[in-house]
Amino acid sequence: MRFSPKQMQVLLWWQQGDWEAIICDGAVRSGKTFAMGVSFFLWAQRCFDGKQFGLCGKTIGSLRRNLLAELIPYLKRLGMTVRERRSENLLIVRYRGRENRFLLFGGRDESSASLIQGSTLAGVLLDETALMPRSFVEQAIARCSVPGSRLWFNCNPEGPGHWFYQEWILKAEERRALRLHFTMEDNPALSPRIRARYQRAYSGVFYRRFVLGEWTAAQGLVYDSFDAGRDAVKLPDGPVEQWRVSVDYGTTNPTSFGLWGRKGNVWYRTAEYYYDSRKAGRQKTDAEYADDLERLTAGKTIERVIVDPSAASFIEALRRRGFSVRKADNAVTDGIRVTADLLRSGRIAICRNCEDCLREMGLYRWDERGNRDMPRKENDHAMDEMRYFAMDLASEVDCGFAAAVVERNVVERKEFWG
Repeated sequence: MRFSPKQMQVLLWWQQGDWEAIICDGAVRSGKTFAMGVSFFLWAQRCFDGKQFGLCGKTIGSLRRNLLAELIPYLKRLGMTVRERRSENLLIVRYRGRENRFLLFGGRDESSASLIQGSTLAGVLLDETALMPRSFVEQAIARCSVPGSRLWFNCNPEGPGHWFYQEWILKAEERRALRLHFTMEDNPALSPRIRARYQRAYSGVFYRRFVLGEWTAAQGLVYDSFDAGRDAVKLPDGPVEQWRVSVDYGTTNPTSFGLWGRKGNVWYRTAEYYYDSRKAGRQKTDAEYADDLERLTAGKTIERVIVDPSAASFIEALRRRGFSVRKADNAVTDGIRVTADLLRSGRIAICRNCEDCLREMGLYRWDERGNRDMPRKENDHAMDEMRYFAMDLASEVDCGFAAAVVERNVVERKEFWG
């Protein structure tokens, strides 16, 4: 396999210098994750025998998907014996007479720190570090008490106020950490065509982070690449093949419904409902909103209604009316990114008659007052239900920006073993 110069630094850093940690950050698909995984196992099997190590991801599922699915077959081609006990979230790796155990951990939320507490580790690899709670990362670091233990961090950029950027990347030298910043050019497996695909897939702050690899603040319009005059469309002629509805439910805040119809590979927001109780001077009941939804969808077979998960009473009201209801995924930042990707790729389109949705898109802005990537809680009701729809759609289809699978050749072992 051909490695780039920066990937070679990752593979060999533990043989050179007196570093105690390595940090690989930068663009998506830049080759940092695979190179770090190979290096971590080579280091562990070269330097230790009979020890425990930690492999950490946002979830154990994402760790298996993003790292281990490709890495384990490669380690076997290198001659390692890898046994997985999935029920125990454990890998047992044997090579050249040495055997070590690798425990899998998920750092989903603050409670995850308790899962790794009590372990004694000779080293830990944290994939997607910036997505994990600080308490979990610091607990994983504290577990590495074996002499000669080292820390391995891998992540895509977030905002410049993120604690990991402030405490580790900016202080890498004083923490004796080797920081290597990656771009897509550092991955020789990516063709120019695939690079161009990723450049087309992202916009705004996500382009700067995931393509350019910058730790940049979210600011300005959330959907800054969308221009209503240019990008809003007229519904094409011909039959609509599927119908769905997205719902953001409010009592004192506005309630917004989006009616979505699929024609070919595109989902069009064909119509909408928007009710602001403050402007109207009275609140509506669940039954009244359900009546309004029935009028919006009259004569159409609605496959499902994707609803704000906090609207329990309204969900029940819709189910009693015979609607198939799915609770929405309310991950805000991920939902905004997915929505922007789908808009940019043309998988979803907003029709010109959806005036409230288009109005909000021109006003929906990042909240620049804090360190977290969150939009302002204003002009966001149609934006929320559009995000619910996008996340639901992305959960079931390949939206065209999934990573390309590349064939990797076996690297010469003599590069790592004297």
